[in-house]
Amino acid sequence: MTQAAIPSSGLFFRAFWLALRRFNNKDGFVMSSHVAMSLMMALFPFVLFTVALAGALSQGYVTDELIELIFGAWPQDVAAPIVSELRAVLAGAGTGVITLGGLLAIYFASNGVAAVRKAMTQAYHDQDGWPFWKTRLLCLGLVIVGGAAILAIAAVEVVLPVYTRLVSEKTAVDVGDWLSVDRLRWTFTVAVPAGTVLLAHLILPTRRHSLGQILPGVILTLALWAAGGWGFSIYIAQFATYSATYAGLAGAMAALIFLYLCAAILILGAEYNGALIDLRNAQQAAG
Repeated sequence: MTQAAIPSSGLFFRAFWLALRRFNNKDGFVMSSHVAMSLMMALFPFVLFTVALAGALSQGYVTDELIELIFGAWPQDVAAPIVSELRAVLAGAGTGVITLGGLLAIYFASNGVAAVRKAMTQAYHDQDGWPFWKTRLLCLGLVIVGGAAILAIAAVEVVLPVYTRLVSEKTAVDVGDWLSVDRLRWTFTVAVPAGTVLLAHLILPTRRHSLGQILPGVILTLALWAAGGWGFSIYIAQFATYSATYAGLAGAMAALIFLYLCAAILILGAEYNGALIDLRNAQQAAG
């Protein structure tokens, strides 16, 4: 692509235009489908295992907190059918969900991470020379760490009301006014997707990129996720006819399309960072 083919309206706008062109030229929509399907296959088993494990350890006290934490940032019309099915499965689930089912859930979830890693590596134009075992160990490790982090956050939401009540009883300060569960839950609902995107850019590509190099794409991804989620929720509520078209699969189809949108935005954010890096390198070489 020639320099004249990119609009000269500032480095960031030029990088965005270049990222769109690269996304299209590298079959970004096809890769988004691959990532979305992998995440869809990984999501339900992983969430089922995590929530079942947390419920067994806490006698069911953190189930609602975990479900809200995982699906709180999703459009309500997309999350509601999945949450309903999840609760139905949990109601009749036995110990197999935590034993053999848990191992399978972790493996399927690692496939979802591997799909995201492949897309991110291609977007950054990195050469993926890692052997299979190294890639699989990385993905498995991230799944385990992610599950542990979700369990820890849910535990904090359960313990927090007890802590704030004790502090308020022993002091004259009502800490519950500024350290409420609802406020903390909203913070986690925003922080978890932001932290996930940031770690995806930091850890998943083969090469390590500096924080300054990845922040523009992270911010772009989060902004487009927020706008896309809002727009998709309006579309589902006002215009979509998934229930008439797909009957009992309507919830799954809505979730798959939502994940497809999120995957496309995530890949575009990585392409944006790759385009910024290339344009800055070209400027330095020319200067």
